[in-house]
Amino acid sequence: MNNTMSTKRLGFALGSACGIFYAGCVFVMLTAPKDAVIRFFNSIMHGWDVEPIMRWDMPWWESIIGVIEITILGWLFGALIATLYNLGAKTDTTSGRD
Repeated sequence: MNNTMSTKRLGFALGSACGIFYAGCVFVMLTAPKDAVIRFFNSIMHGWDVEPIMRWDMPWWESIIGVIEITILGWLFGALIATLYNLGAKTDTTSGRD
């Protein structure tokens, strides 16, 4: 049995998921009322008040750059997870453990 992960595939999957999630956050902030957005993000952050750090005047091009950046970071994180997993799987097979 092959106990390895594809670095490219996991990187792509995690990067894409992060990019879609970020774009969803941008969509929520553009369409929902300000009070509802603040209440939503405060509930996600376990009651921390996020209102002072939220930007409401973000230009569209900064949002696109944000999607690209978080997609790249997600890809790198997914590739790191797959690489570390594969290193661990290689160690398990050489030591005789399953």
